[in-house]
Amino acid sequence: MPSFLLLSSLLFAPTLSSSSAAAAVPIPFPNPLRRPLSVCPAYPFWGSRRGPGSICYASSPPSSPLARALSSTGSMEDQAVSYLTQREAAEIDEILMGPLGFSVDQLMELAGLSVAAAISEVYKSSEYRRVLAICGPGNNGGDGLVAARHLHHFGYEPFICYPKRTPKPLYNGLVTQLESLSISFISVDDLPQNLTENFDLIVDAMFGFSFHGQPRPPFDDLIQRLASLSRVDCGRKRSSAIVSVDIPSGWHVEEGDITGEGFEPDMLVSLTAPKLCAKKFVGPHHFLGGRFVPPSIISKYKLKLPQYPGTSMCVRIGKPPSVDIASLRENYISPELLEDQVLSHPVDQFHKWFDEAVAAGLREPNAMALSTSGHEGKPSSRIVLLKGADKQGFVWFTNYGSQKAKELSENPHASLLFYWNPLNRQVRVEGTVEKVSKEESETYFHSRPRGSQLGAIASKQSTTVIGRHVLDEAYKKLEEEYADGSLIPMPNLPLHYVKPC
Repeated sequence: MPSFLLLSSLLFAPTLSSSSAAAAVPIPFPNPLRRPLSVCPAYPFWGSRRGPGSICYASSPPSSPLARALSSTGSMEDQAVSYLTQREAAEIDEILMGPLGFSVDQLMELAGLSVAAAISEVYKSSEYRRVLAICGPGNNGGDGLVAARHLHHFGYEPFICYPKRTPKPLYNGLVTQLESLSISFISVDDLPQNLTENFDLIVDAMFGFSFHGQPRPPFDDLIQRLASLSRVDCGRKRSSAIVSVDIPSGWHVEEGDITGEGFEPDMLVSLTAPKLCAKKFVGPHHFLGGRFVPPSIISKYKLKLPQYPGTSMCVRIGKPPSVDIASLRENYISPELLEDQVLSHPVDQFHKWFDEAVAAGLREPNAMALSTSGHEGKPSSRIVLLKGADKQGFVWFTNYGSQKAKELSENPHASLLFYWNPLNRQVRVEGTVEKVSKEESETYFHSRPRGSQLGAIASKQSTTVIGRHVLDEAYKKLEEEYADGSLIPMPNLPLHYVKPC
C-alpha cells in the first residue's frame, strides 16, 4: 500500500498521514501465562475533546466488524450436511420443475449466479481475471454459461469453450447474451495444450449428476488436460485454479473418481445439496449454491443444509482452508499523490479524503483505531467512532471510567488511525487530549437512542462482571425505571480536563 505523510505544526493541527501499516479489528493476543480473561463490558458511554494542537477524545465503539464478518460467513464445518444419491438428485429436480413450478431457465440462472458468487468469494478478479468456462451440452453446461455472464459483470474476463452446443432456444439465448457482451468463444483446437498459459481460472461445467458412461471426444481430452494441471509440479500450487460445477466432470456421481485418472478441482460448488461424490472432494473450497430449496423438499428428503448468510447466493460447507499468513499478498494500485495536489492544511486534506471514503460507499468510514497508554507506557488500541473533526481537534465519546479514559488522564497523548481499505488509504492523527465540556457531552448523550443511553448506564466499562446476566438485569431495571419516557440522566462521573500542549 502506498505511504504518504502530511506534516503540519502541532501548535495548530495534528499530524495526518496515509501509510502502509494496517489497522485491524483488535483481537486479544494469546496470554503466555494462560490467565483467565476478565469479562469486560464494552457498551459506549460519553465524551471529551481536544484543544489546539491536541486530539480531542470522547468515544463510542462501533459494532464489532469481526462479529459482522463471522455472522456473514456461513459454514457447516462442525455440523452434518446431507448428500444426495443420483436418484434423489433427479427426483428433486423433477419436483422443482413439476408441482413446485420452477422452470429450467430459472434454476439455471440461480445455479449460475451461485457459481459466480462462490468464485468471487475466493478468487479475486485482480488475480484471477482471465476465466475459461468449459461447457458441456446439458444443464451443467448451461450453468457454466450463466456463470460466465455474471463473472463478466463482476469484473472478470471470461472465455467460453462450448464444443457441443445444444440447439434449443434456452441455450441459444444464453449464447446470444454472452455474444452481446463481446465474450469470446474459443474452439477446442484453439485452446493451448497447457491451459495455464492463457487462463487464471477454469470453470468445469462439462457434466452434471445425470451423466452416465465414459466421456466422449472432445471432453475426454479436456478432462485429461485438467487432470494434468491438478498433478503439476509434484503437488506444488499451480498457477490456474479449477472450479467444478456440482460434480467434477468424469467423476462417478456417487463414488467419485473411481478410475483414479480424473482431476482434483480446487473448488467444488455443489448445487441444491452436495452429491455423494462430494465426500471424496479434498480441495480447499467447497461451497453450496442454489438458494431455492423449499421446506417441502427439505422435509421429504430429511435434508440438513446450512443457512445462507445475508443475501448471499452461496455458503461455504466443510472445514475452511488453513491460511499461510506469510503468503498473503495484495497488489495496491492507487492514483499518484503529488505535493501540489495536497491541501495546505492537514485537516482540510482529511475532510477531502473522508468525503471520498463516504462517496465510495464504505461502511463506517468514521471507524478509527484509538491508541492510548498510561503512566507505564503500555499501549492499547481499540476501534471507536469519530463524531466530529475540525481544526481544533477530532472528537469521539467514551465512558470516563473506561480503560482508555484512565490512560488518557495519566498520559494525555494518543493517536488515531483511519483505514479505508477499498481506497488503499490510511490517515494517522497524533496529538494530546482534553475532555469536551459537560454541555457538549450532555448534548451528544441525549442524541442517542434511549436503549443506547440505558446501555451506557448499565455498563461499567473496563470492569469485571461475573456474567452477561448482570448486564441484562441492570438494563432491565433501568428500562423499568424510565419506562415513563422521562429524561435519562447522563452518568454522573467526575470531569477531569487535560490541558493541551
